[in-house]
Amino acid sequence: MNLKIYPKKLSGDIIVPPSKSFAHRALICSSLAEGKNTINNIELSDDIKATLYGLEKIGIKYKLDKNKIEIEGINIKTYNNTEMCNIDCNESGSTLRFLIPIVAALGIKCKFKMSGNLGKRPLDIYYDIFRKNNIYFEKERNSLFINGKLKSGIYEIPGNVSSQFITGMMFALSLLEEDSVIKIINKIESKSYIDITLECLRDFGIKIENNNYREFIIIGKQKYNNIEYTVESDFSQGAFFLCADAIGNDINIKGLNENSVQGDKVGIDILERMNCKKLFDKNKNIKIITDNLKNTKIDASDCPDIIPIFSVCAAFANGNTEIINAKRLRIKECDRLHAISEELSKLGCNIIEREDSIIINGNGNKKLKGDSTVWSHKDHRICMMLSIASTICEKEIIIKDAECISKSYPRFFEDFKKLGGEYKILGDDIVE
Repeated sequence: MNLKIYPKKLSGDIIVPPSKSFAHRALICSSLAEGKNTINNIELSDDIKATLYGLEKIGIKYKLDKNKIEIEGINIKTYNNTEMCNIDCNESGSTLRFLIPIVAALGIKCKFKMSGNLGKRPLDIYYDIFRKNNIYFEKERNSLFINGKLKSGIYEIPGNVSSQFITGMMFALSLLEEDSVIKIINKIESKSYIDITLECLRDFGIKIENNNYREFIIIGKQKYNNIEYTVESDFSQGAFFLCADAIGNDINIKGLNENSVQGDKVGIDILERMNCKKLFDKNKNIKIITDNLKNTKIDASDCPDIIPIFSVCAAFANGNTEIINAKRLRIKECDRLHAISEELSKLGCNIIEREDSIIINGNGNKKLKGDSTVWSHKDHRICMMLSIASTICEKEIIIKDAECISKSYPRFFEDFKKLGGEYKILGDDIVE
């Protein structure tokens, strides 16, 4: 899908979609709790579909009713699956990295299929764990086959690669009979995602002792409880509308939890540093206001998903904004550092790209030029970044491969239109 987007100011109310991070974890916890569980406020983005369908392959049953899912979890004690399991992870890193150790803990012979750039993202941490447990594995370009049984024990995991490995092992080790320990080596990044995991596990009755993020003790013989769970709204998606407000739109953002453990909540702090004020009404709706957006320094180590949209704020602001500790953005759905630099430059932004950072020279709260054909790089966050950027362009822009938003926010353009955004779907030939 290629779109021509016209420069229009957005205004009105928006209900932020449910958190993808919480939804992945809630689906997994529900599936490991024997009996019926209900998850409210869930939307089937491509990534959530991948996790749900993967869990179905393992043996759970589910019933979908609008934005509610009823799940029949498996009985861990009597679980026995001797058949080959095939799980298509699509492009979802969470699905792949969460389910790999769970499948190993259950002793399932399984082949994981990967699409897009997912097969390029590192899995070496799991390969080392497989070797330690004599688990057979075979990695091809876009697939991984494993056959063996994960054992309790002490596992050392680097903290500076991805917190998804830590989360996956927490799920898996909590299923085993004996106690286990996860020891973190190197500096841990994305602590907030670990907090999301710990909170979700705690809600489902699983206790994990956190020794200052250096060591996690997982008691054996634990049981996941049956509960009714409601997924909170997503600060990662909310950031697009918070930033839209900061660059001159007029949006009332509904549903975000001011007390959330989500790391992307730091976006509000960043906007305050950029001379914005946050307004909360009695219904906990958020609005961002400013009349002079200023530069700041942004540390991307714990909030990589909101860096694309904050790059738009930086491009609009006064002064130079430096975004540091951003190397992990190069191994997302695309090389996001390069995509940000390349595509915003087409709109007239002045950006210096470095290995681990970017420097954005703001244009002093002036409009971007537009009148360009830009590319999503088939990355949902780059596509949404460019869509919000269109609201401060002098002329229309064309975004190639805009269908990629289905990965995390399938109704993004529907919401964009409700807020006053205007676009036209183009054919494959986008030269006009």
